[in-house]
Amino acid sequence: MIRRFLWRCVASVAMLLALAGIPLPGLPTVPFILLSAWAAGKGWPEFELWLLNHPRYGPSIRQWREHGSVSRKAKYLALIMMIFSASLLWLSPAPLLAQILVTTILLGTATWLWRRPE
Repeated sequence: MIRRFLWRCVASVAMLLALAGIPLPGLPTVPFILLSAWAAGKGWPEFELWLLNHPRYGPSIRQWREHGSVSRKAKYLALIMMIFSASLLWLSPAPLLAQILVTTILLGTATWLWRRPE
């Protein structure tokens, strides 16, 4: 019972972060949707089914689960958002170390993402 509750909490928090990532640059949406679907599969089958059948997110979730693939459109959108986020960071008064670390993480993420099948 408690495990089911915890999985539901993880699924809910991940979905809230995904929704927050829609308007906020720098906060990814898709990884949190994938995390939400994964957690829902552990303790909230109805929510997992809803996500898998969702007209917008369902196909991407199924493609990721079955093939580990990401659509080219999603890759381009992610890359644009990463460039936008890094640009805002470099224009901000953030410490140089933070700018370098975040940019390095974004470059690594972009490299990994573009190596995924389509």
